[in-house]
Amino acid sequence: MGVMTTVRRAVLTLPAAPLGPDNPLPALRLLDGFAAPAVDERAALPRDMARQLGHAPLRTLLPVPVRDGYGRERTPLDLDALVLENERLRVTVLPGLGGRVHSLFDKTGGRELLYRNPVFQPAAFALNGAWFSGGIEWNIGARGHTTLSCAPLHAAVVPAPDGGEMLRLWEWEPLRDLPFQVDLWLPAGAAHLRVGIRIRNPHERPVPTYWWSNTAVPEDRRILAPADRAWQYGYERALRRVPVPVAPDGADHTYPLRSTHAADYFYELPDGRRRWIAALDASGTGLVQTSTDVLRGRKLFLWGSGRGGRRWQEWLTEPGTPGYAEIQAGLARTQLEHPTLEPETEISWMEVYGPLSVDAAAVHGTDWAAATGSVEEELGRVLPRDEIEAAYTLWRERGADAEPGAPLAAGSGWGALEVLRGGYALPGTPFTEEQLGDEQRPWVHLLRTGALPSSEAAPAGRTPVSGAWRDMLETAPADPATEYHLGVAQWAAGDLAQAVRSWERGLKDAAVRWPLLYCLAVADRECGHPRRAAERHEEAFEEQYGGEPLVTAALGRETVTVLLETGGTARARAVLERLPAEVRARGAFRFLEARLLLAEGRKGEARAVFDAGFEVADLREGAEVLGEVWARITDEPLPEAYEFRMRPS
Repeated sequence: MGVMTTVRRAVLTLPAAPLGPDNPLPALRLLDGFAAPAVDERAALPRDMARQLGHAPLRTLLPVPVRDGYGRERTPLDLDALVLENERLRVTVLPGLGGRVHSLFDKTGGRELLYRNPVFQPAAFALNGAWFSGGIEWNIGARGHTTLSCAPLHAAVVPAPDGGEMLRLWEWEPLRDLPFQVDLWLPAGAAHLRVGIRIRNPHERPVPTYWWSNTAVPEDRRILAPADRAWQYGYERALRRVPVPVAPDGADHTYPLRSTHAADYFYELPDGRRRWIAALDASGTGLVQTSTDVLRGRKLFLWGSGRGGRRWQEWLTEPGTPGYAEIQAGLARTQLEHPTLEPETEISWMEVYGPLSVDAAAVHGTDWAAATGSVEEELGRVLPRDEIEAAYTLWRERGADAEPGAPLAAGSGWGALEVLRGGYALPGTPFTEEQLGDEQRPWVHLLRTGALPSSEAAPAGRTPVSGAWRDMLETAPADPATEYHLGVAQWAAGDLAQAVRSWERGLKDAAVRWPLLYCLAVADRECGHPRRAAERHEEAFEEQYGGEPLVTAALGRETVTVLLETGGTARARAVLERLPAEVRARGAFRFLEARLLLAEGRKGEARAVFDAGFEVADLREGAEVLGEVWARITDEPLPEAYEFRMRPS
């Protein structure tokens, strides 16, 4: 019997760029990156995969805000951490940042099993913006990194099935409106971490769901999984089947640095075969992840050796830091699929993470079957498949519903609001009225009185957009704030025309007009009326100018962008020059200045902005806009500092 597992608080200090405030504008923009991909062999797709590709894509990011308030300047920051530890493994978790496992340290071997980022640098990789690289992340919601990447989760100790302590993380996922939990269980004497995961659908309607556990590992590893074929997906948004390990371009992608271009490889694991993926170094030692069969998918993401991939690696940490790849596990074959979770049902499984050592000659030999077979044989010895099945059963029977003790970390109050509204019984994941905060109070008022609190101020905060809240807003007394929120909920549901009518009604009597003008401007832009959109953006900017600085900056950035797109160069210049000097000094606004100078025919001055240097902190993953603007300025090669292009040329 080993030393009893402990859970304790700790502080992790890292050079960090603070998250900053969320974008104050509602995330109304319609999403265009979630359509079904082009498929080379659609007729050969497995039936369930064909059905689920492109199923239930997101229309918008509502109800969550965009998180773009961070920069690129890092100073030491103390992060709250929770440490789960026995004599063989130490697990460090960041509950305030999506429950990320920052470190998985093998005490017996004296080595870190994950890629552990030495800095905290947010970047625009999550569905709603801020995300950071490294460790193990829990992705729920829709294809991409979860909106909870940099959000707090609830955390507490619960009794483990073996009588020890287990760390529970839980929250309410906002895009699909689903509660979930992650139980980190490290039995006494165990060398491998057990992770029990459950997603529940408490609603009377089916809900598309999504889960991928992403693990960052050093990229100088070989990635092994029990598959001879994979579905490759790159930044060209095309899905094709390729052999494993050597792809048609001749590169052995199981060594991430041997590929030139970034790509996803979704492995075709044969039915009935054990599900696992491993990242092993030159000595045959490293990390293995396995699970019960519900978690069917396995994937490798690699950055490749091209200029863009290397630049992104630097962007996410700092120059001179070793790079990483990601090994991932999910509910479907690919991340392009969203299986359905039926009404009032749940789905659960168990994952296991820990060290594995295999004969190096076999791991790195040219015989792929022998390489994967050697891993599977050793995995069967140290973690028998039936042992994991038994642990899962024990967790479901004696752990999953266990009530948490005193809170170790607090998540949001949105789950508590939904439970208050729906009266859901969710054993093991308490969403209580004590968790309600200022953001939820107007909605509690609506729930209890049938009306939002009266106010002459601008409508503030997040709008719950599910059908139940939309119904309540439709029957509430109509005032400008109610019409604003109703329009947001209607827009999220895809009822664009009705949303516009609600915002137009609210505008007639609004004391504060800019939020409604902004919504109407976005509607015009999305519905094919760009010039009217530009006029309404300008009007919203004028109405708000001199008010909240955060809103001024956000509205100013969007207004200049829309005016540039519609040829309103002089008007764009007028808006940009009214912004405070400290706002215009930010990288995103320096880039707007370069675009504006180019539109004014001042190529030399636009080039000078690039030469002086700037960084757009919230540059989106795979963005090509810097290269596109540079190409309009000069035929010279794009400087490496601006090389973020990921598609093969």
